[in-house]
Amino acid sequence: MTVKTSPDAKVTRLDRCAIECVEPERVQAVLERLPSEGVFQDLAETFRVLSDPGRVRLISALLEAGELCVCDLAAVTGLSQTACSHNLRLLRSSRLVRYRKQGRNVYYSLDDAHIRLLLDVGLQHVSHEEGEA
Repeated sequence: MTVKTSPDAKVTRLDRCAIECVEPERVQAVLERLPSEGVFQDLAETFRVLSDPGRVRLISALLEAGELCVCDLAAVTGLSQTACSHNLRLLRSSRLVRYRKQGRNVYYSLDDAHIRLLLDVGLQHVSHEEGEA
């Protein structure tokens, strides 16, 4: 895993261990349990897609409504229909939402229950931090 730092970041002695590895057996056991690099890449991409407040509003609206058409999602979120469609396409390509067509209308819903759990945990985390401040 590579960690990117700014060019002016300085590594001090406090940032590094004095030796290469303190507990090699434990390190090996952890490495064996970690998912593949592709899983980390997919997860990071999911969080990247969720990093936009408009897309989070779309997901929240779908959590509340279950299913809404694009024009109703635009009305609920305050986004234009064009912005809604663009963001829904990104959410769909990340398998966060799914759609169905009925006549000329396109209806969106969450892809599965994992998205609800992901957003609920995120909201709990943010609420917990606000309570501590």
